[in-house]
This record gives sequence, C-alpha cells and structure tokens, in this order.
Amino acid sequence: MGIYIDSIPSSGIIRIRDMMYAVADPFRLDQGDVSFDAPDAVKAGMRRAIDENRSHYVQTAGLPKLQELLADKLRGRNGVPIGAPGEVLVTNGGMHGIYLAWQALLEPGDEVVLPDPQWPQTFGTILAARGVPVRCPLHETLDWRPDVDELRSMITPRTRAIYLNSPHNPTGGVLTRDDIVRIADLARERRLWLVSDEAYEDVVFEGEHVSPASLPGMYERTVSVFTFSKSYAMTGLRLGYLAVKDAGLRDRLMKILAFTTSNVNSVVQHGGIAGLQASREVIDRFRQELRARRDLFYDGIRPLDGVLSGRPPFGAFYAFLRIDPAWRRRASRVEPALSGAPSASVSWELAEYLIRQGRVGCIPGADFGPNGEGFVRFCFARERSELSGALAAMRTLLTL
Repeated sequence: MGIYIDSIPSSGIIRIRDMMYAVADPFRLDQGDVSFDAPDAVKAGMRRAIDENRSHYVQTAGLPKLQELLADKLRGRNGVPIGAPGEVLVTNGGMHGIYLAWQALLEPGDEVVLPDPQWPQTFGTILAARGVPVRCPLHETLDWRPDVDELRSMITPRTRAIYLNSPHNPTGGVLTRDDIVRIADLARERRLWLVSDEAYEDVVFEGEHVSPASLPGMYERTVSVFTFSKSYAMTGLRLGYLAVKDAGLRDRLMKILAFTTSNVNSVVQHGGIAGLQASREVIDRFRQELRARRDLFYDGIRPLDGVLSGRPPFGAFYAFLRIDPAWRRRASRVEPALSGAPSASVSWELAEYLIRQGRVGCIPGADFGPNGEGFVRFCFARERSELSGALAAMRTLLTL
C-alpha cells in the first residue's frame, strides 16, 4: 500500500463542504465556483459533439484542433513563444495539470518554494510526488505578494522549482511584472523550474497578468498551467492545458497523462474548441460582473466595524479578510469547535460560527497555511442576492 499517502493531510475545505451540505438554504461563499453558466458557444459545441457521436477515444495529448487553437491563444494573448501545437497538452482541469507537473519534475526530497497562504491542494500534489513544500510568506502589506529577497533566501541545494500562482488563491494578490522578472532571473541563476498556475488569468481588476513563460529565455524552464474553469465558467467540466517547450519533460508528462486519463473527455474538448472560436466578449462580461460583486461585498463588510477587514483584491474572486481577535465580544453565542478542527484557531472558530449561526459558507485562513491563520476567505463570485443575504447575516451576528 502507498503508506506515504497517509501522511498527506486532507483539506479542511472538504470538511467545510460537508458541513455546508447539512445547512438548509446556505450561502455558498465557501467554494471557489462562479454562479455563471458556461457560455452558449461551449454548450452548443458539446451538443454537436454528442449528436455527431464524438464519444470515442481521441489523442492522448488532446484534439489537434484544440491544441492548435490553444497555441494561437498562448502566442497572441499570453506572449508565450509556442512552437508547434504539440507543445500544448490538454488536461483534466488545471488541478490535473499541476499534479502532472510535480510528478514529472520531482524526485523524492526535492523542494518546491510556494506561497503561504496557498490553496491546500497545491501542497497535497507536491507531497503526492514525494516532494517537500517550502512555504514563502505572502505579505498583506505588499497586497499579498512575496518579498522576492525573502524568497531568494529560501532556495537551497535541494530546491527544484518555484511555484507561482497569480492572480492568487486565496488572497487575490497579483504579481507585478517586476516581481516576475526578478523571480525569473532567480530561476535562471539557480537553474530552477517555474510552475506557473494561471487559472485566474482573465480575472484581473488592477494591474496586469504576466505569463512568466513570455519573458526572454523562460519558456524553456517554465511549466505553464491553464484552465477553462474560471474564464469560461466550466468548473465541473474539467478542461485545462499545459504549455511545455522542453521535449524530455513533455515526454514524461505525456506518459503520466496517458496513465491517469488515457485521454481527456472528448465531448468537453469539442466544447473548448467552440469556446475558443467564439468572441471573448463573454469573458469580459464575466470579469465586469465579478468586479461589481467584489465592490458590493466590500461595501457590505464596512458596517462590521473592523471585525473583518482588508483591501479589495487585485485579481481572482476571493475576499481574504483579517479577523479582529476580539470578534467574540460581538458574537451572541460561540459554539464548540468542529471535530477535527484546530481548537486554538480563531479562523476556524469564526468560520464555524458563521456557518452554524448564519448559514454563511467560508474557509478558515489556517487551512491555507500558517500565514493564513487570523484570516477567513469568502468567494464573491456568487449571485448578488446570495452575497447580500450572506452580508445581512454577518451584520446580524458580528455587529453590536
């Protein structure tokens, strides 16, 4: 048996999700899913594929037409110097792409420097490849960006890669071009790989999205991971992709891709083709609405008198809010901690209180790493009515 798997902790997000299923009429601000539906073009493409009986095995690396369209997108929008379309591999969502990257890159004991806080599944995929996650703090005072000098100090002879996630889950931080240039310089200097998770590339409110592989000489040492989940509201359909220039690494990735999926769902790939061939107007409209929902949510927390506080994020669709430790004085009743949750964690205590007393789903910051303790994450990509309901419940529970 794979005993090493036993040492990989389960995400508290799963525990929260189980709690939410037991709540009547919940406000689902806990899960990172948009309330939008997939674009009509995507759905029409999948319907055509079903009607045309495109339900058989396809190429392991992805439908050639989809690879071609993705290569064009990466060159034109991301500035990544893709050569042949075969440098793009289609995956079963972005998470699958990240899993493949670590399996192909890491030997047991290799270190990966990654942000803290960070989406917990990222830690799990490194551990599943028998790697060692090394946490680099993100700083609220830097709008949830790392201090690159501090990051440099964490590089050791065992470091194999640096993981970047911009825009960032859970904080919404967006790396600046200068950040990425300096991190790229470090990777070249120390002969490191970059794994760049760009799931939220189309959800930037302030600043710009910069793909590290677009910088001179960086495509050769970067695994760029993308997904249709956030841009096209296709979270449940599971369609993502990798861009990798290094032929040897790509051969490894192809093997693991074949071992884990044989090929990605054929019908969904046809939906991806249709989405890429359609206008990007729907993506722009999604982003505009997400900005409006972000502003609605942050306007709504102002009356909480500092119980929850923080600046609106520059990207993604999460509010990562600091908790006033004195919040218990505002609470009408604080219930005992959920079984399995850290008993001394203020973020877990507040999250459970909001779920049990207010039906408001949220994720304790501690679940994203030690640097997340004292914060709580809400997803503001839900319908405006759901956001308003959650805000009203929080005002009732957390104001005097």
